[in-house]
Amino acid sequence: MRLYLFRHGPSENRDPRRWPDDTRRPLSRPGRRQTQQAAKGFVTLAHDATMVLASTAVRGAVTAEIVHTALGLKREIVPWEVLNPGEPAGPILERLGRPGGARGVPVLVGHEPTLSEFVGLAVTGDATSFVHIAKAGAVAIEFSARVAPGCARLDWLLTRSQLAALA
Repeated sequence: MRLYLFRHGPSENRDPRRWPDDTRRPLSRPGRRQTQQAAKGFVTLAHDATMVLASTAVRGAVTAEIVHTALGLKREIVPWEVLNPGEPAGPILERLGRPGGARGVPVLVGHEPTLSEFVGLAVTGDATSFVHIAKAGAVAIEFSARVAPGCARLDWLLTRSQLAALA
């Protein structure tokens, strides 16, 4: 199984008065543009993506819409609460490994540190981050035999600037 991870784009600064519930915090206006540019470059590498699974936090959901549009996918975005901010990496891997967990080549749109911990779990078997995924950055990993801890290979990791340069 091949899959992609895409971190949400640059968002507004934390402000408990404006967003008492941090999951409601949106992308900033420049962040939206930067994410659109990154998504255009992402498509050149992730042309085989077949579905988008996304955090339900506003910044994750909007990023997922941008990626979904750039990929030109017909399938609807699937909200996955296990991709929400602060969630542990293990349940993501468990859900992907279930029969029918994700068919095809998914793009998982979520947050740090969960996504980098997921990469650690998938590649090394330990949910400790050894990478940092920049906002609107992306990663490609591949499981060669089965979806399980330590069974994946990291193919690439790019920042939003690197992705935008591919557009």
